[in-house]
Amino acid sequence: MSEERTQVQEFFTARAADWDSRFPDDGPAYAAAVTALGLRPGDRVLDAGCGTGRALPALRAAVGAAGVVVGVDLTPAMLQAAVRAGRDRDGRLLLADVAALPLRPESLDAVFAAGLIAHLPRPAENLRELRRVVRPGGTLALFHPVGRAALAARQGRQITPDDLRAEPNLRPLLAEAGWRMTSYVDEDTRFLALAVRAD
Repeated sequence: MSEERTQVQEFFTARAADWDSRFPDDGPAYAAAVTALGLRPGDRVLDAGCGTGRALPALRAAVGAAGVVVGVDLTPAMLQAAVRAGRDRDGRLLLADVAALPLRPESLDAVFAAGLIAHLPRPAENLRELRRVVRPGGTLALFHPVGRAALAARQGRQITPDDLRAEPNLRPLLAEAGWRMTSYVDEDTRFLALAVRAD
C-alpha cells in the first residue's frame, strides 16, 4: 500500500469510532446534496469514500428498492462504524480504494463523493477512475457539508490558491479527467460541485 493510502487509513482509523458524533447535524446537508444529484428510482450509485455511510440512507431513498447503492471506503474501521450504525442495510459496503474500483466499466449512473477530493493522492487519475465506472451521461457530486472557508476556519488554516476545490482549479481538473462541471456552490453551509461524464 502506498504511503499516501496508509496515511489516509491511519487518519480515519483514529477517528472512526466517534466520527458521526462529531458531526451530528450534517444529515440535512447530505440529503440536499443527494437530491441535487438527480437520481431516479432504479439507478445505480456509488458512494466513493463512504466513511461511516452517512449518505447511504439518502441514496437508498433516492434510488428505491430497485436501485443499487454501493459504498466504498479504504478504511476498515469506517466501514465497521457504518455497519454498527445499521447503514449496511441501505447499500453494499466494499473495502476498496477509489484508485482501483472493483466495478465494471460504465456500470453506474452516478457517483457521490463527500469530502473525498482532499484525500486523493492523484486527483486527476482518481477522478478518471470514477469516470470509468459511470455510464456516458452519468453524474458526479463532489460534496462537503460545509464550504471551503468554513472548513478552513474549523481546521485553523487559511484557504490557499492551490485548493483543489476552488472553482478555477476544480473545473480544469474535472475536464482533464473526462468530466464537465455543470454546477458549483461554495457557501458556508455546503460545498457542492456537480459534473457529468463528458463523451
